[in-house]
Amino acid sequence: MLIRSAKEDVKYIMFTREQIAARVRELGKELTEKFRGETPLMVCVLRGAAFFFTDLCREMDCMMDMDFIAASSYFHGTKSSGTIRLVKDVSIDMENRHVVLVEDIIDSGLTLEYLVKLFETRNPKSVTTVALLDKEVNKPERFNVDYYGFKIPDKFVIGYGLDYADYYRNLPYIAVIKEECYQ
Repeated sequence: MLIRSAKEDVKYIMFTREQIAARVRELGKELTEKFRGETPLMVCVLRGAAFFFTDLCREMDCMMDMDFIAASSYFHGTKSSGTIRLVKDVSIDMENRHVVLVEDIIDSGLTLEYLVKLFETRNPKSVTTVALLDKEVNKPERFNVDYYGFKIPDKFVIGYGLDYADYYRNLPYIAVIKEECYQ
């Protein structure tokens, strides 16, 4: 059986490995300054943010705790279903802690809004949101993210943790996928 390369499904590269690394370094410095003297609880939204989360945490020069949460609204599609499903919850108590919620992409903003509201019920000192990508779509003001890596147009992207049907996460760059791959 012939298996094609994931690279064959790339329409074009939006951000190179080097561009991503440079922006993640900048975000790491900004968050280091924000949390100087604190020990934030870094929470990764699995699975898409795993690459970004790991690189971001390595770029921060402060003590931190790390935890993971899994929530989904896509269910193997290219658009949000509008329903959020919590698959895995955090295991570290966030009461009276500065929590940094790290997401891969803000599209509709529904997952981010759901998780921030969930976290706020647990009495943290603060909840800071960070996303690698913030998609330029019409979304209400309440869906704004505190820190983001890049603004992108309304395109379906893959790579650096982002997937389509659980494929393409391992690409070292962010790319637009060919439409025929998901139609």
